[in-house]
Amino acid sequence: MEKQIFTLASGMKVAFKKTSSAVAYCALCIKAGTANEPAGKHGLAHLTEHMIFRGTEKRSAQSINDRLEKLGGDMNAYTAKEETVVYCTVLKEDIAKAIDLSFEIVFTSVFDEDELEKEKNVVADEINMCLDNPADFIFEDYEKMLFKGNPLSRTILGTAASLKKITSDDIRAFVKERYVPQNMSFTVVGDLDKEAVLALVEKLLDKYTPYFSGSKSPAQLVKKPAENHFYVDRARKFHQANCIIGTRAYPFGHPDRIALSLLINILGGPASNSRLNNSLREKKALVYHIDASYVRYSTVGVAIIYFGCDKSNVDKCISLVLKELKKVREVPLSDAALKAAKKQILAQNAIASEYGEAQALSISRSILRGGEYPTPELFRRKLESVTKEQLQRVAQEIFDEKKLCKLIYR
Repeated sequence: MEKQIFTLASGMKVAFKKTSSAVAYCALCIKAGTANEPAGKHGLAHLTEHMIFRGTEKRSAQSINDRLEKLGGDMNAYTAKEETVVYCTVLKEDIAKAIDLSFEIVFTSVFDEDELEKEKNVVADEINMCLDNPADFIFEDYEKMLFKGNPLSRTILGTAASLKKITSDDIRAFVKERYVPQNMSFTVVGDLDKEAVLALVEKLLDKYTPYFSGSKSPAQLVKKPAENHFYVDRARKFHQANCIIGTRAYPFGHPDRIALSLLINILGGPASNSRLNNSLREKKALVYHIDASYVRYSTVGVAIIYFGCDKSNVDKCISLVLKELKKVREVPLSDAALKAAKKQILAQNAIASEYGEAQALSISRSILRGGEYPTPELFRRKLESVTKEQLQRVAQEIFDEKKLCKLIYR
């Protein structure tokens, strides 16, 4: 197979995917997530992500906003538990401008104190919006308890109190340590020449070499969290009850992760024929929405079932969820059901991979964590190797009723 992942002299990992679209995409992933924050600086990673858009050595915040949008392009970013991501969408002829601006804001932002105070107010509003929406906040609250005592327990936004303590010097120190090429991966997806893209990335990195003043060794992984089990029922003044039933799961790179992804899709994937949707919504009309999800971190994963329902129906819904989990633990899929489930997730994955932005983000996240270059062919090959016996074993390991943790807002 043709080489797809390259490590530059600076330590940055670079990947490229050829397409036939007139639109090009790029994604820069940085090992600078919430779990990497120093003690007492809760919310620093997310606030830093906001601040890189608030002015560089040569551009104002307005100039940053105008740079790509005047071309009809788009630039955005987000913070997760283990990474910060900056990504762009432009016409393919403008990819050099997108890459240059990505590097400029990451390496040369100035973190002005006045701009910082403004942005703290923006993030404080974001925190309040999250608190007003239990369907969002319950996920943060759940991981806070599941990973208690570990950096992965931190909520991404921080708190109003923790934000007040963060200074421009705190951000500069975090950037100096974390925002360095050996802690980064970069992906370009577009109708471009691979060698030309690699040369362009190296040329633009050379332009910013004087700013690489941080750590010379890659960031260390966050340690695996200790086991923690809980059943928490919180009183909340909302019309609807919200509930999560879940547990720790396999980390990124685990050999059973594809089997668990398939099982999660069978239980509560986006299709209306998922087992949980069929049981709780279609047959019983107890919920408007129910889904299952699987998030993979470097040392641990999280498998979650979430639903919202009338407060009077919470216990009935939990009972039905546990019934479906018992079924996948005890009753193996038929050959026909396994084949149909694989066909469904393959189609979903293929449709999702049609979006260049999703491809760029997926590839960058994977290679940042030391994983393989994700392709539909690789996913198909691994999925086809999943057996019904493996699927049942995974169900028994992950959804053991004694290991399940529950969080209810009602």
